Amino acid sequence: MMSRFLIFSLLLATCTLFAFASDPSPLQDFCVADTNSQVLVNGVVCKDPKVVQANDFLFRGLHLMGNTSNNVGSNVTAVTVAQLPGLNTFGISMARIDFAPMGINPPHTHPRASEILTVIEGRILVGFVTSNPENRLITKVLEKGDVFVFPEGLIHFQKNLGHGYALALAALSSQNPGVITIANAVFGSNPDIPTDILAKAFQTDINVVNQIQSKF
Repeated sequence: MMSRFLIFSLLLATCTLFAFASDPSPLQDFCVADTNSQVLVNGVVCKDPKVVQANDFLFRGLHLMGNTSNNVGSNVTAVTVAQLPGLNTFGISMARIDFAPMGINPPHTHPRASEILTVIEGRILVGFVTSNPENRLITKVLEKGDVFVFPEGLIHFQKNLGHGYALALAALSSQNPGVITIANAVFGSNPDIPTDILAKAFQTDINVVNQIQSKF
């Protein structure tokens, strides 16, 4: 009886895991994204397997450093289904993150993916904030070779603590994880969120909100 219960529990746990996966599981060997299709689906339409080539599964250039000459001092080179059609339906993607000295990857979320980050070079401060009402900050300084995971949908960030360039690689649990940079979304939306709403939300003056919005 106990063994039957354990087997049932394992099956239930397995089914639950698949039910809550970010992306649906593939139903064939591959489903290379047809970037020319005008059909709208939840994901990307498959290319005819007969015309699929090796290059559909290839992305080149991840060894190249991104341009970090910007206001935040970082650059993300994404490898999602948009850059690598062969990722379609596989539920994975990755990114290279370059940091200038003291550069940051500002607070952001991935609405459809968890992220696992590996430091390749440098010393990087990472952190994420739990959901309401605790809003607990969980943070750690990572050294070369360290690995850290960010839960799906939670606000997180990275900062290069060194005076040299830093590099990290990230893997994500979706072919299209999405990214919402908090400052850009709140203060740089199109059209703008009304200033009185932001002033009340951030408990500040409308003029301060106007000043911040002007930067985005």
